[in-house]
Amino acid sequence: MKKVLFALILVLSLGVLAACGSSDQSSSKDGEKAEKKDIKIGATAGPYSDMVTKAIKPVLEKNGYKVEVVEFSDYVQPNLALGNGDIDANLFQHKIYMENFAKQNNLELSELVIVPTAPMGIFSTKFKSVDEIAEGSTVSLPNDPTNLARALGVLEDANLITIDSSIDPLTASEKNVKDNPKKLKFTPIEAAQLPRSVESVDLALVPGNFALAAKMNLLDALQLEDMPDDYRNRVVVNTKDLDSQLAKDLKAAVESEEFEKTIDSDFQGFGKPEWMKNR
Repeated sequence: MKKVLFALILVLSLGVLAACGSSDQSSSKDGEKAEKKDIKIGATAGPYSDMVTKAIKPVLEKNGYKVEVVEFSDYVQPNLALGNGDIDANLFQHKIYMENFAKQNNLELSELVIVPTAPMGIFSTKFKSVDEIAEGSTVSLPNDPTNLARALGVLEDANLITIDSSIDPLTASEKNVKDNPKKLKFTPIEAAQLPRSVESVDLALVPGNFALAAKMNLLDALQLEDMPDDYRNRVVVNTKDLDSQLAKDLKAAVESEEFEKTIDSDFQGFGKPEWMKNR
């Protein structure tokens, strides 16, 4: 009888220990999930992967994170990789692109924080200032709707054209140009080809990322874009992770003084978002 009682007590004790071990393991796993420190941030190769590497990664690593920067060569894979969990955040896109891509691909994406962004500029080898631009000058500009609207906005800010005020400036096209006093001649081409066109036209409206990829100096532009925040790039996460500790730490890293100092020293010509200008 004593042997049976001892065996029963032993079995119950082992069961309690196993349950405790299971509970501890579960808690450990939950803790690891809540405090994930090995992370991957995706960005397109060039200035934005450099921004993650130079300005964001060091701040996060001071807070105990181990950061891997994953470079992409197109604008499709970074969001797909984020959606399926291969990366934890990305940096390469503006608001309009993010919203359209998410809708078309059934993804739940949310912006975390807007970052300084390379602006579009008016570049020329023929003229040294906007005031020198001659009547009848040829102008190359992007042929995709979003960047075309941006280019027209830059020309309007330079007082070279006037866009119909009844039109949403984010959707403006050539047909919405109301006044063109210098009779500029527009040639829409693929945005990636715009840096090459600088030599063959009088003016070229070149998006900042393509200008930098072509080793152009943003500060050489006759005029740089006063970019609306909708066109500035942002750090993006899956919507379900918007309130995670990582998201909070990532946002704090971008809002840090260390981040802004790196932008000022290594990313000259990048337009700062409103939150950074106003603080």
